[in-house]
Amino acid sequence: MAESKPIKTATTKEPICVTGANGFIGSWLIKTLLDHGYTTIHASIFPNSDPSHLFSLPGASAGSGVRLVVHEADLLDAEAVSRAIEGCAGGGVFHVASPCTLDDPVDPRKELVDPAVKGTENVLAAAKRFGVRRVVVTSSISAMVPNPGWPRNKVFDESSWTDLDYCISRQKWYPVSKTLAEKAAWEFAEKNKFDVVAIHPATCLGQLLQPGLNASCAVLKQLLQGSKDTQEYHWLGAVHVKDVAEAQVLLFETPDASGRYLCTNGIYQFSDFAERVSKLFPEFPIHRFDVETQPGLVACKDAAKRLIDLGIIFTPVEDAVRDTVASLKAKGYMG
Repeated sequence: MAESKPIKTATTKEPICVTGANGFIGSWLIKTLLDHGYTTIHASIFPNSDPSHLFSLPGASAGSGVRLVVHEADLLDAEAVSRAIEGCAGGGVFHVASPCTLDDPVDPRKELVDPAVKGTENVLAAAKRFGVRRVVVTSSISAMVPNPGWPRNKVFDESSWTDLDYCISRQKWYPVSKTLAEKAAWEFAEKNKFDVVAIHPATCLGQLLQPGLNASCAVLKQLLQGSKDTQEYHWLGAVHVKDVAEAQVLLFETPDASGRYLCTNGIYQFSDFAERVSKLFPEFPIHRFDVETQPGLVACKDAAKRLIDLGIIFTPVEDAVRDTVASLKAKGYMG
């Protein structure tokens, strides 16, 4: 695929690698990096997946002075991961890739857990080897909840970790994969004195830049179609994907950023979210929940205080819903 050489100036930004670059969050992250003036971006994608939409993003076309290079790399292939990250010395890696399926996995450890954990270890090992300055790991609220043992009257914060036994006993393998992957990242960081920061997005909504339907937008699609799924212990609110991407870049660029950062525009019941969506789109058969969907969950408008203190201003959830629905309709997902 054609690429152009970056224009070298006194303010040229560090080289960046993004794993999972053509997914929902990854695509928005590439867009945001381009908006912020990054000119050397290694886009790591799963082999044989389609990255073509990335070259339609503003500033990514040939002749723009941007060097957007696509690398096909299975996370379990350490050599391929290394090739994607090589050349990013002094810069950063945004590790976004992690397997997530709309259907239940047949072999969860092989399909979800191993790629998430070993993939994270491969990314961090390559980043250290090639002199990367910082890795921003895109974890998830799925590494914070389900945590049914959390005190009932306490607001969820970054000190919460998913209860692995609870998830395994209920065959909830995605939270297991995200939790074990993040723990592997912190173990690597501590052992190797390596700079790692983690972000934990809630349910991500917004325009789909990628061609396929992602799991978080599918939650809204199913709600619009009448689903009665309460999301039980898996819900901590919603966030616009563009805010997630801005927060990722901010965490890379903020020298004293450290630890875990919850990224959600407030914590509230899924039943409250359904009520908001039904008011925006009364023409859809949205189920009205008459009980607490998350028993004991304490509401909090500024739950992402660590990011708010760094300057993040969250997009209203209503705008995120509208953007998602417009995109779902445009792509033919709403029938």
